[in-house]
Amino acid sequence: MDRRAGLVPATREALRGLPVEVAPRLLGGLLRVTVDGGTVAVRITEVEAYHGQGTGPVPDPGSHARSGPTARNATMWGEPGHLYVYLSHGIHSCVNVVSGPEGVAGGILLRGGEVVEGVEAAASRRPASRSPRDLARGPGRLGDAVGLRHPRHDGIDAVTGEERAGAVARLLLPAAPLADVSTGPRVGVAGIAGTHAFPWRFWVTGDPTVSAFRWGRGAAEAAR
Repeated sequence: MDRRAGLVPATREALRGLPVEVAPRLLGGLLRVTVDGGTVAVRITEVEAYHGQGTGPVPDPGSHARSGPTARNATMWGEPGHLYVYLSHGIHSCVNVVSGPEGVAGGILLRGGEVVEGVEAAASRRPASRSPRDLARGPGRLGDAVGLRHPRHDGIDAVTGEERAGAVARLLLPAAPLADVSTGPRVGVAGIAGTHAFPWRFWVTGDPTVSAFRWGRGAAEAAR
């Protein structure tokens, strides 16, 4: 079914490029997660690329891995295709697809998507959502909707689909890149890293599940 819909299973090789190069290729793809027998699939509509220390030609001051390996960001330094699941503001589990060669840190934050399978399961995890559009609109909501939680599921392999802590995740990519893609500054990232100097946010143009833009601390001033 997925192949007929123009989707193919993600491979390590497809995710081996730098995050800023791979990120737009995830748009229109699918993350399907089964947790404790309940399955939710999200069509990816918005992503952000993040590089680690020494990754690519431009240092990324907005990345969790900007200062090198730590216990928190260890998954970002591993092989591509694993999911880096981190806790935001002590509440929300956010999901990133690791990309880049093993040993070079990189992650692609899944910022927004449309729940296309398991709407009832996603809604039960997101009771505050006012409409189906809002179930995975924003990275915290997306993480909640698919059921991945930090630290239990950090490092889960979305290429092989190997079970981890009661969860199985699979990533599927479009067979061909989407044509209608927009790009701009990352959302809520502080300082220069949240300006047009880093147009590393990519989204499906006009899609209603894309989150609203907001400046990070000091980013508006840095952009002037």
